[in-house]
Amino acid sequence: MEREAKKGLEGTGLDLPVNRHGNLISASSDQNLTQIMHNIKSSRAPAVINYGASCQILPSFCKLSNSFPRLSFVYADIDECPETTQHVRYTPTFHFFRDGERVDEMFGAGEERLHDRLWLHS
Repeated sequence: MEREAKKGLEGTGLDLPVNRHGNLISASSDQNLTQIMHNIKSSRAPAVINYGASCQILPSFCKLSNSFPRLSFVYADIDECPETTQHVRYTPTFHFFRDGERVDEMFGAGEERLHDRLWLHS
């Protein structure tokens, strides 16, 4: 009997820090990411989406979610959400949302740069 492959953060195989505030989720399918996007747009709370493919910055992204408890963190693996992430040209790409609107984006890894952007948008 074949096991179903793990998806989202669990499927990365990386040793990730525990999220202490419950503000970090992952999209496991196109449908799931569409629902998450709807929630971000209707909640008007600040949020950041990390579009990636199990990249080096993911452990830092998870660690930073503990430093910014008022910000919602979303990890969307481009291989698990191919339809809704087809606009993503570089990984990682970060989209920042405030009041339901995308207000900023950042390309590439860099924990210090990411921290500064998170601080700016939290």
